[in-house]
Amino acid sequence: MRFSSLLSTSVLAFALTGSLLSNVYGKQAREVGEPEAATGYVEKKAFEADEYMVVAANPYASWAGKNVIEKGGSAIDAAIAIQSMLTLVEPQSSGIGGGAFILYWDNKNKVLHTFDGRESAPKAVNSHWFIKSNKPMRWIDAVVGGKSVGVPGAVKALELAHAEFGTLPWNTLFDDAINTAKNGFKVSPRLAKLVALDYHPGLKKFPSSSTYFFPAGMPLKEGTTKKNRKLAKTLKGIADNGSDYLLKGELAQEIVDAVNSAEINPGSMSLEDLETYEAIKRNAVCGNYHEKRICGMPPPSSGGVNVFQILKMLEDKNIGAYSPDSAEFAHLYTQASALSYADREKYIADSDFTNLPFAAMINTAYLQRRAQGINVDEKWHRARAGNPYAGTEIAMGTSMELPNTSHVSIVDKEGNAVSMTTSIEFMFGSGIMVGGFLLNNQLTDFSFSPTKNRFPVPNRVEPGKRPRSAMSPTMVFDEEGELEVVVGSPGGSRIVSYVAQTLIGMIDYGLNIQEAINLPKITNRNDYTALEKGTPIAALEEPLKALGHNVKVIDLNSGLHGIQFKSGKLIGGADPRREGIAVGK
Repeated sequence: MRFSSLLSTSVLAFALTGSLLSNVYGKQAREVGEPEAATGYVEKKAFEADEYMVVAANPYASWAGKNVIEKGGSAIDAAIAIQSMLTLVEPQSSGIGGGAFILYWDNKNKVLHTFDGRESAPKAVNSHWFIKSNKPMRWIDAVVGGKSVGVPGAVKALELAHAEFGTLPWNTLFDDAINTAKNGFKVSPRLAKLVALDYHPGLKKFPSSSTYFFPAGMPLKEGTTKKNRKLAKTLKGIADNGSDYLLKGELAQEIVDAVNSAEINPGSMSLEDLETYEAIKRNAVCGNYHEKRICGMPPPSSGGVNVFQILKMLEDKNIGAYSPDSAEFAHLYTQASALSYADREKYIADSDFTNLPFAAMINTAYLQRRAQGINVDEKWHRARAGNPYAGTEIAMGTSMELPNTSHVSIVDKEGNAVSMTTSIEFMFGSGIMVGGFLLNNQLTDFSFSPTKNRFPVPNRVEPGKRPRSAMSPTMVFDEEGELEVVVGSPGGSRIVSYVAQTLIGMIDYGLNIQEAINLPKITNRNDYTALEKGTPIAALEEPLKALGHNVKVIDLNSGLHGIQFKSGKLIGGADPRREGIAVGK
């Protein structure tokens, strides 16, 4: 059965103008951990600049990065200033109490570097860490408190990158965030809405968090001025002493005490866990799609592998012949996505523990075999994992990854670039606040069950291990090896889909970065096909059901931020579903 394009004109107009219906974000509650979206869809158009550009999830953060570059700072200098500010103004999504994956493009030497600042499990954990009464805990029960907290790695990764690529002194990069924390910032609509939802089951149960987010027992109000002197002190300590201030000494002891003495789900973190944490430089995942070279993060992130898998399996399907709003495109795209997510669940985990080389999963011959079943006329069906590692006896696990993360894209005056995705996992992380910042709950990204059918699950909990992530900071290079696109997104396990669809919009449909970001979202994680609510793409529900899809029309809360080099200009794109902006000169 074939379906012609239903809404080509309306959806392309939707993408090209950036306009949206005012009711994109209505009631959700379709899935645990995906609450009602926090802001309405505000029209955003592409932003152009000549010299440099910064795109971040909050205007305070974007301007902090801009200020650093204006002073002669590099892209990595700007990233440090931005992460510090995000800790203050977007505490629900990322911060110095969490982790990050960073791609850095050294434009002078034409070399791509990656920095793994993913959190690690304390050494006292075991594979049954989330087993209670011989059964895996419910995710929502495990997320609150010390049991879910991993050793934070974002600051260490930024420090490692700065040692190699920073141009301004480390201690100057925190000034904007420190001053704003002291003097106060205006509470954004998104932060106020997420606090008011009262969705985090533990935010009110820890005194420091409750006092901060619910002053006098009332949720923070949009537009009010909020100060955070404790965070100002913490950032000043990090500015003066580096990551040692966070991971050693008095503040480190406060973190350990808060984790281990939590009234709900106490953990088992030690000072040694913090003191011995190391960020890691890894080899990027790169492969060719049409004339472009796509590069991303390797495991423990699944982003680089899975984004490329989706693209490569569609390379010979002539998807550009179908409009991006058509049932044909959605059908082909979700088949490739399902195959990729099946591989993800079975094989991808911290490669320092699995010893499974990611190259096997992006091998052209392997992906061509996987793609043989993708057909525009076939009924959709749940995918099975492939067999890139012959003779490997492991089991497919499951884990939840929630959409509260942040992404930063930067290009400095020298053409150096950063694509950084940073997270504390669930909105407001573990709910535990120390030193004016929230601690992550990233350990819940592990599979709670260590085995299945007597075979080990690669993403099981182990001491010192880094949980799998879908974070997908990505860079695209042209045929001559020149940087062309810097992009990434928050969105939990859907990040892979958001980034892949955006790249297809640019490469296969010729859209600019903002137009591609504006496209109505389609995802399938080898479960059901989600169509973005309140957009013309929702009209594909019945045609896709006829092709065998289980379809849900829901809010898809991406937060894509990207930069494109085009015709001698920098073009910036910020997702209209969130509060981010592009700034530059």
